[in-house]
Formats: sequence, structure tokens, C-alpha cells
Amino acid sequence: MHRCFVFSLAVAVLLALPNLYAQTELVQITPPPLRRAAPPAPNASVDQLDARGDELRGQKAYLDALDYYRAALAKKPSPSLYNKAGITELELRRDSESAKDFGRAVKMDRQFADAWNNWGVALYLQQKYGKAIRQYEKAIKLKQDVASFYNNLGAAYYGKKDWEQATIAYGRALQLDPDIFERTSRTGVTAQLPSPEERARFEYLIAKLYARQGDSDHALQYLRRALEEGYPGIEDVYKDADFEGLRKDTRFAQLMASRPPAIPE
Repeated sequence: MHRCFVFSLAVAVLLALPNLYAQTELVQITPPPLRRAAPPAPNASVDQLDARGDELRGQKAYLDALDYYRAALAKKPSPSLYNKAGITELELRRDSESAKDFGRAVKMDRQFADAWNNWGVALYLQQKYGKAIRQYEKAIKLKQDVASFYNNLGAAYYGKKDWEQATIAYGRALQLDPDIFERTSRTGVTAQLPSPEERARFEYLIAKLYARQGDSDHALQYLRRALEEGYPGIEDVYKDADFEGLRKDTRFAQLMASRPPAIPE
């Protein structure tokens, strides 16, 4: 009798499995990237290999593009090719390998500001914030009017929890490009922030910078995000001098009165 019960229970469980799976959201591992293009021709010129690599990278065929850049580098190394190979490796999240290629690029051309910056990005993604800062500073020394360099520098300081230096760097980025955070905040530093509190602090900092610039629309937008993320120091908005102008905006009072609920993780 006991065996019959166990057998019946097992059958019932097996019969129920399809329904259980039907009601469950399944996670699927993304297959590794595959090569889709023909391999580089041995007699192709460096320029041909370079151009084909660019074309494949534009098509997001990163493994193929890297094959062509490597083939070109084997024929004639150049800073540009090492930089392109490094960028492609970043797309494949081969952060350590990309850092080596950016290092090779600047070793060949110490004035290659973009490669210094890209090297910083590779280090930042490995959470080597101090080293990333040094590379960004070298890029900025060579090109002082590139907003993304300062934005990246701010992200590295933010990673170190150096709020003062992060604010200075982000402020300079905003001066050079008023829309930079609209393009990068959700895909840049916030991707590296593990907790809602850290993301909320970031949103509050950006709101503060926009308020300082007199951009009420963006300041309110980021302040709302800070509220939604549950920033614990939100009451500072009533005494922070940077928000003085924003506090006169009727929309500020409405936002703070509504206090949108924090979005749970």
C-alpha cells in the first residue's frame, strides 16, 4: 500500500511538472559569441584588414573584428589598431586584455588621449579606481575640453566614494556638455553601483549639479529619481545652497509633497 502511494505521488508530481514550468519565468544562459565572417586573407593589406575590422565591429561581430585587427597588427602594429582592438575586447568584456592593448597604444603614442581614457575605462570596469583615475588625468592633460573624460573621472572618484572630487569632475563634464548625464548615467556609473542607496546618492549628486547650473528641469528629474531610490539624506535639499533656486520652483514643492515611494529592488 505504501509503495502504491509513493508511486502515485511520483506520477502526480511528474504530471504537474509541465504546468509548473509553464508558470515559471525561466532564465537562459546567452550562448557565447560566434565567428560569422570568413577569416582574414593572408594577402590582405593592413588598410584592408583595418577597414574590414571596422565594418565587422559596426555590425557587432566583435570576435570577427578582433581577428582582423589582430591580423593587421601582425603585419604592422600601430596605436590606432591597438586602440581598436582594446575597444573590441571591452565589448566582449575581456577587460584585462583590453587594458593591455590600450597600454600598448599609449606606449607607441604618448599623446594618444583617447587611448589613455579607454585604458582608464578598462581599469574602472575591473574596479581599479585609483589606476583608472591616473589614466583619465593623463587623457585630460592632453585634451581638456572632452566632457566624457571628466564624466569617466567622476565615475572613478565615485567608485572610491570620494564624493567631493566626483562632484568636481562631474561638474566640469556638465559644463562642457549639458546633456552628458542623459546619455550616460543609466549605462555608466550606475551600472557599477550595487545598492539602491549608492544609486540614490548618485542621482542626488547629479540633481545638485543641474540645480547649480540653473537647469531646473533636469534637477527635478534627478531629484525624483533620488526619491524613488530612497536617498536617506533627501532632507538636505531644504538647506543645500545649490538647491536655493530650485526651491523657488513650484514644481519642487509639488515633488517633495508627493514624495514618490521608493522603488523596491
